[in-house]
Amino acid sequence: MMYADRPPDAGAGLQLRRASAWLQCAALAACALLVSCGGGGGGGGSSSTSPVPTVSATNSATTPVIVSIGANPTALTVGESATLTWSSSNASSCQAGDAWSGAVALSGSQLVTPAAAGTFTYTLSCNGVSGSTTIVATNAATPMPTVSLSLAPANVATGQSSTLTWSTTNASACSASGAWGGAQATSGSIAVSQAAAGTYTYSLACSGAGGSASGSVTLGTSDPAGNVALVFVDSGPAGASNVINVPFVSVTLCRPGTQICQTIDHVMVDTGSYGLRIIAPGVLDPALALPALTGANGIAVGECAQFFSGFMWGSVRRADVKIAGETAPSLALQQVSDSGAAFSRIPSGCSNTGANLGSVAALGANGILGVGLFNQDCGPACATQAVAGTYYECNASSCSGSAMPLADQVSNPVAAFATNNNGVALSMPAGPAGGATTLTGALIFGIDTQSNNRVGSATVYAANSSGNFTTTYKGVSLTSSFLDSGSNALFFSDTSIPRCFGSPGFYCPASTLSLSAINTSANGAASAAVVFSIENLESLDRSVRAAAVGGSLGRGTRSRAFDWGMPFFFGRTVFVAIDGARTSHGTGPYWAY
Repeated sequence: MMYADRPPDAGAGLQLRRASAWLQCAALAACALLVSCGGGGGGGGSSSTSPVPTVSATNSATTPVIVSIGANPTALTVGESATLTWSSSNASSCQAGDAWSGAVALSGSQLVTPAAAGTFTYTLSCNGVSGSTTIVATNAATPMPTVSLSLAPANVATGQSSTLTWSTTNASACSASGAWGGAQATSGSIAVSQAAAGTYTYSLACSGAGGSASGSVTLGTSDPAGNVALVFVDSGPAGASNVINVPFVSVTLCRPGTQICQTIDHVMVDTGSYGLRIIAPGVLDPALALPALTGANGIAVGECAQFFSGFMWGSVRRADVKIAGETAPSLALQQVSDSGAAFSRIPSGCSNTGANLGSVAALGANGILGVGLFNQDCGPACATQAVAGTYYECNASSCSGSAMPLADQVSNPVAAFATNNNGVALSMPAGPAGGATTLTGALIFGIDTQSNNRVGSATVYAANSSGNFTTTYKGVSLTSSFLDSGSNALFFSDTSIPRCFGSPGFYCPASTLSLSAINTSANGAASAAVVFSIENLESLDRSVRAAAVGGSLGRGTRSRAFDWGMPFFFGRTVFVAIDGARTSHGTGPYWAY
């Protein structure tokens, strides 16, 4: 302290000089203390920290070491990464410590990913001077499960199947209740059906780490109309194997005028042929004893039915044929592979036409229900004279060709119904890419006779006297084309498509083909494009029973046709108007879709 108003004496001057020296010393000490403390830290943000320098203790003769390290972000979820950024000045080496380790460069950046929840310190030491930063990692919130279900279609006839599909997220276990039950996978698809009319709820409850969730969907079923028969595409009857794209229906046969009846399932629906044919061995109950048809000479009548893929030989008999609520009384039908002595020998005019389809194993069905464009399987051509390889009169020693009146020919049962007898509509759901294990549709009797068989906006394609129209494929007119649910593929000739190795009659393209053709009615009044797909048959799962597959018709007269087989019917309602029958959209024969 100095007093200016008092003159100093000699002693006082000495004291002042000592005080000044002490003040200088104190100033130097304070300066040294300030250098050794370094700078203070500033406020930090929520996502990152700026590198904070650390300065070494030194004196005026030594350059200080400065270390700085920071992280971005400083708060994250386990599994996420942050970037460490560091630098140093006047250092010769740096070492990582705590949550990281090893020698590191004097400056740089590095991604770090905390493996668990917690607070992690990252320390950097350079020439004995250290700095650090911290990162806080937390566990992500566990999401709640979700459950989704759907039915396609949501309303069906009793006995008709619907596809139940479900999916979940964040679920590890599921349990079904309501119209189904038991443990279920966290996703899947199955066919469901109900035998009685009503409303059925399918519920699914699932749980996971985040909790539990549930969902449900409702199926409505109603009794089908009397003119509707359910159609199933499935694995076929006992004795059949590897069937694909075969539509099946059930048919009841009764001894005419009696209640002695048998219902036969898995009878193929065929819009490309005419008349009912039932395989006898292993299918037809001998006790049914249907009466045999005899010819003009009182001898039993036999028939050879010829198809692209082979023939069926057997007797002609009569039965009351019942399908859904419709009845064709005393109808002439073919009892295939009849074991009677008169039919034990197949005439050469029949056997030389191809493979014998007279067994369940060969046909893949218990019989054929021909509901195509015509009333009889031969028609007027056979009524007045014998047509080779068609109708015969047979005894135990031989068979001879015979004419056959129209009334005695194997006949389309639809034309013999009391009502709903002018044709049929085959309605099928679409199948998914890669195929389906089962499909359920409907065979509806009559055209424009009920509210459920209206042609509506469907396009009518008139057929010629052979039941054909024209398909133009890749610029080639195929004038003998037809719609045939009895063919299990789209059959046409195209040498550019690879054949299957194990099934050379089918196409096996490297990938699914998208193709198109133009269908034109026989009278030229209607014409429209058809877009279709061909999948690789041998790439399908072995459980698939319905798929968009194709095959070759080969050469010769068949190459002038396009056989629109069962895959064409998937996702469509196709009308088949019988020759000479009147409908609101004209007189048959015609197709409409």
